[in-house]
Amino acid sequence: MGQRTHTKISIIGGAGAVGATTAYSIIIAGLANELVLVDINKDKTEGEVLDLCHGAAFIEPVKVKAGDYEDTKDSDIIIITAGVSQRPGGETRLQLTERNIEIFQTIIPEVTKYSPNSILLIISNPVDILSYVAYVLSGFPKERVIGSGTVLDTSRLKYELSKSFNVDPRDVTTYILGEHGDTSFPAWSLTNIKGIKIEEYANLNNVEYNEKFKRDIHERVKNAAYEIINKKGATYYAIGLSATKIVEAILRDKKCILPVSTLVNDYYDADDIYLGVPCIIGRNGVEKVLKVKLDEEEIDNFNKSAEVLKTTLYESFFQYLEVQ
Repeated sequence: MGQRTHTKISIIGGAGAVGATTAYSIIIAGLANELVLVDINKDKTEGEVLDLCHGAAFIEPVKVKAGDYEDTKDSDIIIITAGVSQRPGGETRLQLTERNIEIFQTIIPEVTKYSPNSILLIISNPVDILSYVAYVLSGFPKERVIGSGTVLDTSRLKYELSKSFNVDPRDVTTYILGEHGDTSFPAWSLTNIKGIKIEEYANLNNVEYNEKFKRDIHERVKNAAYEIINKKGATYYAIGLSATKIVEAILRDKKCILPVSTLVNDYYDADDIYLGVPCIIGRNGVEKVLKVKLDEEEIDNFNKSAEVLKTTLYESFFQYLEVQ
C-alpha cells in the first residue's frame, strides 16, 4: 500500500454500535478524507451519517457517506464490524461463530471485488475465527487481513494495572495474548512499568504482587466485556478506539507494536491459525510477527488457546466449506 494523498475507509456494519463509534473515533482522529458506512439498516445508516456530518465545523474535512458495497470501491482500509452480537447473560464470543460465518460469506466477496488492494480489519466476533475466514474467502495475503485481536484486552489490562499502581496506563507495557476471548492470558513475564519489571515496581510501591493479585486482575480483564454487556447491552467505545489505533498505525506507517490477530505458523505449537500476538503494524499491514519469549506456563496457555480456536474452526468453518 503506497503513499496516498486521498485516504478512503469503509466500515461494513457502520450503523451498529461498534461501527458508528469507530466512524466517530476515526473522524475525530482525522484519519480519512472519505468514510463510507454500509449496513443493512439503511435508515439508521443515513441517520448516523447525518449526525456525523453535522460536526463538520469541528473536525478536519472528511466526506462521510451512507452507501452500498459499490460505494466502497478503492478503499484503503475496510473495517468489518457486521455480525450478530453477544447476548446479555454470558454468551461467549465463540458461540457466535456459525451465524457470523454465514454473514461473512456474503460480505467478503463483495468488499474484495471492489477493493482488491485494500487492507481488511476485522472487528466482528469471534474475531480470531472470522479473521481466518476473511483470509480464506478474500484470497488476500495474510499481511492484509488483520483482526483487532487482543489490542482491547491489552488496554483493559493496562487500565487495571494502572489503577493498582497509580500510574499512567500508557506507562504500562504488557500484553494479553491468544484468543480474544475466554482462553486469553496475560504475559506477566513481559510486563513492566516504564522499563521497571512489575515485581520490582510492586516492591517499590508496597503492592502485594502474588498469584492472587495476578488471578484477580486477569479475571477482571477476561470478564470485562460480559460485565459491560450485562449492564448496558454492548461494548463499543473502547473497541472503537482500539480500531482507530490500528488504522492510524497503518495509514501513518507508524511501525508500532500491537497485539493484533494475525495468521501464525510455527508459533510454539500454534500453526495455521489466527491469534493475538505482538506484531509490527505499518503501511503494509502486519509487517512482522514477533515471536516473543514466554515462560513455560504462558507457552502452555498460548498452545491451549490455539487448540480451542483450531477446534472451533474445524467444527464450524471447514465443515461449512465441505457441505458447500
